[in-house]
Amino acid sequence: MQQLKKTRNIGIIAHIDAGKTTITERILFYTGRSHKIGEVHDGEAIMDWMPEEQERGITITSAVTTCKWSDHTINIIDTPGHVDFTIEVERSLRILDGAIGVFCAVGGVEPQSETVWHQADRYGVPKIAFVNKLDRLGANFDGTVRMIRKRLGATPLILQLPWGLEEDFQGVIDIVKMKAIEWSEDDLGASFQEVAIPEAYAEEATRYREKMLDLLADNDDSIMEKYLSEEEIDIESIKRVIRKATIRLTLVPVFCGAALRNKGIQPLLDGIVEFLPSPLDVPPVKGINPLTEKPEPRSATLKEPFSSLAFKVAIDQGRRMTYLRVYSGIMRPGSIIYNSTKKVIERVARIMRMHANKRERIDQAISGDIIAVMGLKETSTGDTLCDKSHPIVLESMVFDQPVISMAVEPKQLKDQERLLDNLKKVADEDPTFKFIVDEDTGQTIISGMGELHLEVLAQRLRREFFLDVNTGKPQVVYRETISKKAKIETVFDREWGGVMHFAGIEIEVSPLGRVMGNRFVNKCSNPLMTEEFINSIDEGIREASESGVVMGYPVIDVETILLDAKVKEQFSTPLSFKIAASMAFKEACEFAAPVLLEPIMKVEIIAPEEFVGDVIGDLNTRGGIIKQITAKGKVKMLAAIVPLSKMFGYSTAIRSASQGRATFTMQFSHYDKA
Repeated sequence: MQQLKKTRNIGIIAHIDAGKTTITERILFYTGRSHKIGEVHDGEAIMDWMPEEQERGITITSAVTTCKWSDHTINIIDTPGHVDFTIEVERSLRILDGAIGVFCAVGGVEPQSETVWHQADRYGVPKIAFVNKLDRLGANFDGTVRMIRKRLGATPLILQLPWGLEEDFQGVIDIVKMKAIEWSEDDLGASFQEVAIPEAYAEEATRYREKMLDLLADNDDSIMEKYLSEEEIDIESIKRVIRKATIRLTLVPVFCGAALRNKGIQPLLDGIVEFLPSPLDVPPVKGINPLTEKPEPRSATLKEPFSSLAFKVAIDQGRRMTYLRVYSGIMRPGSIIYNSTKKVIERVARIMRMHANKRERIDQAISGDIIAVMGLKETSTGDTLCDKSHPIVLESMVFDQPVISMAVEPKQLKDQERLLDNLKKVADEDPTFKFIVDEDTGQTIISGMGELHLEVLAQRLRREFFLDVNTGKPQVVYRETISKKAKIETVFDREWGGVMHFAGIEIEVSPLGRVMGNRFVNKCSNPLMTEEFINSIDEGIREASESGVVMGYPVIDVETILLDAKVKEQFSTPLSFKIAASMAFKEACEFAAPVLLEPIMKVEIIAPEEFVGDVIGDLNTRGGIIKQITAKGKVKMLAAIVPLSKMFGYSTAIRSASQGRATFTMQFSHYDKA
């Protein structure tokens, strides 16, 4: 119990280039886990170990590591900030107890920061915020905090203020202790000292301390009493209430610093230990018992039966490695465990604690641990592993569907089989990556979340699997829907294998709003329609919706109502109803004015004022719609929506339109009529 109380499972989440990996490298250095600071811009960051990450200077895959601080064990997952790799953030947040949201003091709350923050909200993950890059030109601490409040709907609790800004940034002012902290330049920021708050900042610090106590008083009666009677409130009471409010998700403590200049990391580590939850502080994980089909909680104790969730599969040096978060009980090498999602038995060969891509073999994994396991053959992302005599199925994860695809082929025909084998390994690792062999053309089509996603995957085929491939031009993944109601009656009456099959159904299809998904509603009152027949109709409609009538793309946002059905007792079978439903759905879609849908992207551009006209002109030629233009100092922020089909090669176009001074981010928004 004591060990669990002193464990923190945290993730570092943010927009690309906010400084996540730079912060993680400092954490590893100051906790003694590494003996030198690896810089991202030099391609030497410990956590960015993939060659593709080192070349591009970005994080592509989430990396796990463990370190010690103040007698606490901190398991850290450093996640990517690029939208194409958002699956890495999603699966990390699913199994974490807390998170650090990193915000650039210049860019503020950028689009991907918003996305990952809301992902964390969805899983109920308590968070602390770190405002980074206060030494950069244009740094604005107050503006960033305002954006956290406005764009994220969070209530920031400012615990530190910057001591100077831009080139004058010297350190931070701790308003809990009412001390200023300055770092030594001689030892890469490893040593620091607390000094009196400079006179120029004393009034501001007092004002912010009052605001902090005001917020805390709203969250705790004992603080409220002392605050109203103007009694001195001790630091331990303040920290206790901050911790309680953070874990309840009512407040977000805000820290600040400049990671690249080695300032602000040690107080952030103290904040992780003091304010983020241990596995014992979060509610017991809930799952469904597959035997009783009733909800069942599992507490984070060693006495409970073993349960864990596989959140990532990686192919390391040709061997399959599965990352697990252990929620209850103990697991040892050689254990026989049960995959309750797939209903198969698995055997644990080895258990490892990971430090990026380096492994350390351990004798057991206990509740609260984040570890990697060798030997699991069938397990994939989102599967539950547990004790067979006490089965449970934990909530899995929802993955985004690919929006872009391209053809890939081996340079040598004899490698086709090897290509498909290796693509399957990559698909096991990454649930947002899909591949098919097109029956009409014989081409192998790979699909993913963006151009960079597919580019990195093609590069990995060459580098990791020693497979020379040619790639085609990326293509957009379309969808289909209908634009009006249609009613159809279909009868399937056929002899098959010497047996007569009969089914008659009447359905009505109607369009739903975007992002509503497909829906099946049963309004049939025929007493001869069994549940098995109804389920077969539902299955037939689901299968038929995978290939539409316009160009064969999946059909989305359609409601199908079963109005009536005809049954012949000797001849009606589940198969006949499934085939009748499939035929009826296809025919109904043809009469319901089918349309093609294309992916629309949300694009955010930061450009110097003098280039805004050129950037808008270029977006107009691409069919973009400008939603908002905001001034931010000497730059303008443009929010627009643009069809993905018109955004290929945009990074080159925006560079030439702004002399390389504009930056942009793009993420999937919704599907709309092509």
